[in-house]
Amino acid sequence: MRRPNFLIIYTDQQRWDGLGANGNQDIHTPHLDRLTSQSVNFDHCFVQNPVCMPSRLSFLTGQYPSTLGVTHMGVPVPEDTVTLPRLLAPYGYRSANIGKLHFQPHANRDHRTHHPPYGFDHLEISDEPGSYEDAYRAWVRRLAPDQLPHVSLGQAPMAEVWQETMKIEDGIEHPPERFPIEPLASRCRDDMTHTAFVAEQSIEFMRHQARTGQPFLCIAGIYSPHSPWVAPQQYFDLYDRAALTLPTFPPEVEAKRGAQNFPDDELRLAHQGYYGQISEVDHHVGRLLAAIDDLGIADDTVVIFTSDHGEWLGEHLRYGKGYPAHDQCSRVPLLIRPTGDTAAARRDSGLTEALDVLPTILDLAGIQNPPHLQGASLLPRLHDDAPGGASALTEHTGWKSLRTERFRYLLHADGTENLFDLSAEWGDYRDLSQDPAYAPDLAASRHELARKLLAAERPQPRAWPY
Repeated sequence: MRRPNFLIIYTDQQRWDGLGANGNQDIHTPHLDRLTSQSVNFDHCFVQNPVCMPSRLSFLTGQYPSTLGVTHMGVPVPEDTVTLPRLLAPYGYRSANIGKLHFQPHANRDHRTHHPPYGFDHLEISDEPGSYEDAYRAWVRRLAPDQLPHVSLGQAPMAEVWQETMKIEDGIEHPPERFPIEPLASRCRDDMTHTAFVAEQSIEFMRHQARTGQPFLCIAGIYSPHSPWVAPQQYFDLYDRAALTLPTFPPEVEAKRGAQNFPDDELRLAHQGYYGQISEVDHHVGRLLAAIDDLGIADDTVVIFTSDHGEWLGEHLRYGKGYPAHDQCSRVPLLIRPTGDTAAARRDSGLTEALDVLPTILDLAGIQNPPHLQGASLLPRLHDDAPGGASALTEHTGWKSLRTERFRYLLHADGTENLFDLSAEWGDYRDLSQDPAYAPDLAASRHELARKLLAAERPQPRAWPY
């Protein structure tokens, strides 16, 4: 059999509603909307951790962060970890990761040194745009060296601490502020941004593979729409700040807002910045899809679009991502466009976990799923309207969050609980764990979490009964 290619377009910090096809009437994403019209749109997909490293590792191994022992940031991924490229390699695949991977802490190392391959044959790692001497800066240096002073989005705070401690001066020019709450026009040329780099080098890799005929896995690791909200000005100009829809808040939260605490003007700036980054991503998604068509491999290439987590974008009076994994942070887009006629484009609103993608890829490639995987293949749901999961688990060090169709349940290491009825007005703001009327729902959520954790157990196989 001819095994398909896989292109995974993997953004960073993109909420599930960060594309027009998922109901956002403000955002400009024509290429992503077209891809949605050709895909199965799993619009209730939840990641297994609300921050980058553990989420990405879970996605590329098909296992929960707690199983992997990586439930927070800053843990170097063991070099022998069984990743998707290692599962594909025996079947003739050549694998590449272009851009962000984030399997190693990046603030305390020299990015010019060897990076563990983790099963990838081709690596062009750049975990942050322009902040380190890495593959992205090498690319800019080769094509437009005059742009090097303009590509950094800012130095990570812990990188600054590390360099001061180790007396390192790398000579990279950084803008003065790392996370301003406003859109900032790129200081470099539009064709030299980090997103342009990822798209260009992904296209080059696919072009090479199309010539060889060898099946491939290409992960385009795009940093946007991660803050700071930097993109070419033309993408911010797509948005009239005054016309953008802003989040609304329950009265008790609204009372906390003011001129210095999430005012409307700041929220408008944040939305324009975030949406502008997504529109730049959309432009380069269009380039990637056009390249597949031009190379004549569209009928042989499965396209997957998703993200590692979301972004509060001012909701809950927060920016960024993390505890307690509200939908704004844990629910992400998931589009799968299979090859040929294996699926009809449609929306699937069943609960889905990000770790379901890896077993789906193996099924689409005709490769058996090894028993250590903890996700459920989405292949039946690509073919028919098969049911989704009963729940989705998001976890971190010290707490677990269970999402069901109606509720979000949180359990903390000290035994405290929270329950949110997402079908109620302001449901994700109001904890109902102490409301006697919800006692049966609280008990049902506890039961479902216990059942899910038991189902996820993967004991080592026995060699003999005794």
